[in-house]
Parts: sequence; structure tokens; C-alpha cells
Amino acid sequence: MEKVWDVLIIGSGPASLTCAIYTIRGAVSTLVLAGEAWGGQLMLTTKVDNFPGFPDGIEGPDLITNMRKQAERFGSTILNKTVTNVDFIKTPFEIFVGEEKYLSKTAVVATGAQTVWLNVPGEKELIGRGVSTCAPCDAPFFKGKVVAVVGGGDTAMEEVSVLTKYASKVYLIHRKDTFRASPVMQKKVNNNQKIEIIWNTDVTKVNGELGIENLEIKNNKTNEVKKLKVDGLFVAIGHKPESDLFAGVLERDEKGFIKVHEGSKTSVPGVFVAGDVADPKYKQAITSAGMGCMAGMDVLRYLDLDFTISTTKI
Repeated sequence: MEKVWDVLIIGSGPASLTCAIYTIRGAVSTLVLAGEAWGGQLMLTTKVDNFPGFPDGIEGPDLITNMRKQAERFGSTILNKTVTNVDFIKTPFEIFVGEEKYLSKTAVVATGAQTVWLNVPGEKELIGRGVSTCAPCDAPFFKGKVVAVVGGGDTAMEEVSVLTKYASKVYLIHRKDTFRASPVMQKKVNNNQKIEIIWNTDVTKVNGELGIENLEIKNNKTNEVKKLKVDGLFVAIGHKPESDLFAGVLERDEKGFIKVHEGSKTSVPGVFVAGDVADPKYKQAITSAGMGCMAGMDVLRYLDLDFTISTTKI
């Protein structure tokens, strides 16, 4: 007879592993299908200074590895396998890795979100060495320095506003001649003397070896190419939630983020969600961990309720 897990968690970032810590300590069998490239965005992060409990900071990969060890210490089973299909109509739920099938009474989707990158030469090579996607995380590293932000929405405006508290100058580079950000956010940026807006411009290359030396930028109206000397580059053109697997299965918003219905519930009873796949606003390791805690506790309550109903019927 195939094993039926109490909870199966899809994903491997702070949300997934925190959820696993709570569910396994709640005495329910817990399987985490972490994916072949496990660990989420923390694997691409260098020093993390804003996660509570680490006064001297901690390297991103070390932080997520510690979370995994903690979940495993309590008895969670974690497999580096990538989910390819789900069936949340049948009970128990069926989750597939290729031809392999796993059964579970409940499921937690914690697949995260991926940064939308510029995909230009030098960008990926300098992630963590000048290239970032999170001003609240990394702005203090650029105190008194010159940085650039690429984007034109509210996220870009927020990144710029945070950076002006530390950097001596912030370039805001946008490929169009108008922002899509809200008028309130635009006003805040326009009134800040530290910010210089560069319109109709694309970043075409990031130059540097140990750190950023300059950006190659191109005016898409005149085709003029020049170099812009900066110490940091913050990419703020969006995040793509890893939710395509659940299209037509779970309710999502217009951007693909899974909708949350009270606590951590999704549109399917017994399926919960946590982390960046359901969070278009905060996108922090600590908020993902908090959402993982919520999902874990909701799973325990759901299973307890299900158990009560079952025994009452008998």
C-alpha cells in the first residue's frame, strides 16, 4: 500500500522549511519536495543582515542550510525532487515527480518567486557583489556610494526611496519616458534631490570583476551608448511567482500570485500556501518564514478537524 503523508510541502525556501519545522513538531508526517535546485533566492544571496537572531549577519546559503538541518533534525523527509504535476481533486492528493506519485492528506505550496532579471552580460556574475534586487536587504552596504535602480513601477520607487537614506546618489533608469508607478510614489521620487532619472534607457552591460565598475547604458531613442559609473545596481523590474504548475488548479491573481483565502488557505480545501508565491509586496526571507509558520499551524488545525470529523462518523 502506498504511503499517505499527512502533509506534502512543495518548495525549499524559508516558507517551506519553516512550515516543515512546525508540522513535524506537531507530530504529523512531513514530506518536502524541495526541487533539484533547492534553497530559493537565499542561495543567490551573500550576507544577510536583516534576519533576526544573527547579530553579525549570516551568508544566505548558510541560513537556508541551517533551516533545512533543523527541519531534518525533527524528522522531516526532504527530497531534492521537482514536482511536475498535481491532482488536488482526488483525496488523498496526488503529487507527481515525473512518473513517481506521492500521496498526501494536505499540501502546502511554497514554490517562491523568481526575480525578473535584465539578462545582460555581467549581471549574473556580479549578483551579491554589487548587483541586488532588495534595497531593504542591501542598502546599508552602499552608504555614501553611488547606485542605480532599474525599473518604473512602485517597487522601483520603493527601492530608490530606501537607497537614498544611505547612498550619496541614486540613478533611476527607466526604458520608457513615463513611470507606471502610482502618482504618490512618483511624487516622492521627483522631490528627492539625491535622485537623477534617466529616461528611455536600457542597461546593456554590467562591467567589473570583484565588484561593479560601471554600467553600459543605451538610449533607445537616440541609440547613444555611454558608461555610467556606479557602485551598485538594483534590478526592480518585477518578480515572477513560480505558480504555473497550479494554473487552473488554484486561484491566482492577474500576475500569477496564488490568492490567499484567510490565513494561508487557497481556493482548494486542504491546500495551503506560503511565501513569495503568494506575496507580491514584502518578498523578505523573514516574512516568508512567518507565512510558513502560519501554513504549518493551519495544516495542523485542518488535520485535527479532519480527524475529529472522521471519528465522529464512526
